[in-house]
Amino acid sequence: MATKEMELKEKHEVKKTAGEGTRPGPVFVPAVDILENMNEIIILADMPGVESKNVDVDLRDNQLTIIGRIEPIEKEKEISLYKEFNWGDYFRQFTLSNVIDQSKITAKMDNGVLKLVLPKVEKAKPQKIKVVSSS
Repeated sequence: MATKEMELKEKHEVKKTAGEGTRPGPVFVPAVDILENMNEIIILADMPGVESKNVDVDLRDNQLTIIGRIEPIEKEKEISLYKEFNWGDYFRQFTLSNVIDQSKITAKMDNGVLKLVLPKVEKAKPQKIKVVSSS
């Protein structure tokens, strides 16, 4: 099976609609890697600067929503001369299929990377069928 190389994307901002959001500032789409093995699907979401206490993972009506909030940084008396990195909150949604055992999803935040483990339901896991002789 050939794998398709994916292009790296720059961080991009989610465009807010009128009345959306309760906090000022930009909201970005976190870059993700999605991995799969026989037993589970793993989502790795890159949210630099977000602490685990500021991550919300919500599952409702097969919609998995990830929100990461950045705490405001107290600036002293520095003046920004040059900036390549924008700070802001993160938002991403995924629609889950019936292959995922939604009651067993786990989440762990480590060094700005959120790891979601989505176990597959038993019936969706590949299995080896034993062939028996008719005699």
